[in-house]
Amino acid sequence: MLEIRNLHASVEGKEILKGIDLTIGDGEVHALLGPNGSGKSTLSNVIVGNPQYTVTEGTITFNGKDLLAMKTEDRSHEGIFMSFQQPVEIPGVSMVNFLKAAIDAKRKYQGLEPLSAADFLKLMRDKRKLVGIDAALTRRSVNEGFSGGEKKRNEIFQMAMLEPKLAILDETDSGLDVDALRIVADGFHKLRTPDMSALIITHYQRMLDYMAPTQVHVMMEGRIVKSGGPELGDRIERDGFDWIRTETGSGAEAKA
Repeated sequence: MLEIRNLHASVEGKEILKGIDLTIGDGEVHALLGPNGSGKSTLSNVIVGNPQYTVTEGTITFNGKDLLAMKTEDRSHEGIFMSFQQPVEIPGVSMVNFLKAAIDAKRKYQGLEPLSAADFLKLMRDKRKLVGIDAALTRRSVNEGFSGGEKKRNEIFQMAMLEPKLAILDETDSGLDVDALRIVADGFHKLRTPDMSALIITHYQRMLDYMAPTQVHVMMEGRIVKSGGPELGDRIERDGFDWIRTETGSGAEAKA
C-alpha cells in the first residue's frame, strides 16, 4: 500500500527527515515510536502533504501512485486520513456541513454523484452508533467547545465517515484518560477492514496494547533505526530508548 524510499524532508531550510524507508502493506498496523523531536510528526505531515514541509529527496508511493506528485486534497481523496495531536476548532462550521462537503468532494474525485441528504444522514447515524459518539456532538460546530477526549473521538467518527485506506493516528492518545483511549481504540478496531492499514504514532505502551500493531518502528535523528514486532514496544516500555542509541550509534535528536 505505502512505500517510502530514502525520504529526506526539511522545514524552514532545516533537514528533519534524513533517509526514511518504510513499507506498510494492506491491512497492516504499524506503530512509530521515538524520543520527542525525532521527526515522527514530520513524517506524517509529509505523507499527507502539509505545504510547510519540503521533500528534498526520495519517493512515496501509495497504491502504485506517486504520492508526492499529488495535491494535499487529492491524497485525502485517494484514501489517506490523519488525526491530529491537537484537533483544531472551526467555529461556525457545523459537523454536518463539514462532513457532507468532505464526502461529496471525495465522491466527485471518484467520478460519483453527491450523496442525497437522506443517504448522508443515514450514513451519519450508522457511523455515529458504530463508534459510540453522542448525537449532540454532531450537531455542533467542528470541535468547538469539545473536551480533549471528545475531539479525539470526533476524529475517529470522521474517519468512520470517510472510510480511508490508510489512517495515520498522530499521538491520538495525547491527553486521553484510560476510558477515552479505550473508546477510541474500540472505534478504530470496529472500522478496520482487511485492506485498511494504519500508522500509529505514540509515546505510550498502553496505546500499543489497545491497537495491537503488526510491526513497531523506532525513529531517531530523522531515521528509522530499528524495527520489530510488538515485543520491541514492550522492551522500550521497560528499558527506554538508551539501549537503541547504544546499539545503533544514534546521538543527538533531530528537531521536528
